[in-house]
Amino acid sequence: MTYPISFRRKVLSVREKENLSIAQVDKHFGVGMASVMRWIKTPDPKTTRNKPATKIDREMLAQDVKNYLDAYQYERAKRLGVSTQGINHALKRLGVTYKKKPASPQSQRRRVAYLPAKN
Repeated sequence: MTYPISFRRKVLSVREKENLSIAQVDKHFGVGMASVMRWIKTPDPKTTRNKPATKIDREMLAQDVKNYLDAYQYERAKRLGVSTQGINHALKRLGVTYKKKPASPQSQRRRVAYLPAKN
């Protein structure tokens, strides 16, 4: 859960004024001890990652999507040598979505990948 900065600072100021332990702050405010310990180090939440995603090559992934339209994410992960969750995030970064459209009157579904238009 993400707490507002004002709440974090209030918790830390009350802790300092009343000379409370972290366990007492936990009981008083209902906030986890790990959260309080993290706030003592840096009260402001982190907004960005320190490092960009580098393991999955965007061009290789885009080519894989074009070559294998109906592939599952675990199949792409195996081909590219990365995790399934990594493929999930990389597809989101590429803007790839899977749309289902009727392939026949019997309501069979076929997945078709759409890549965003390049400007």
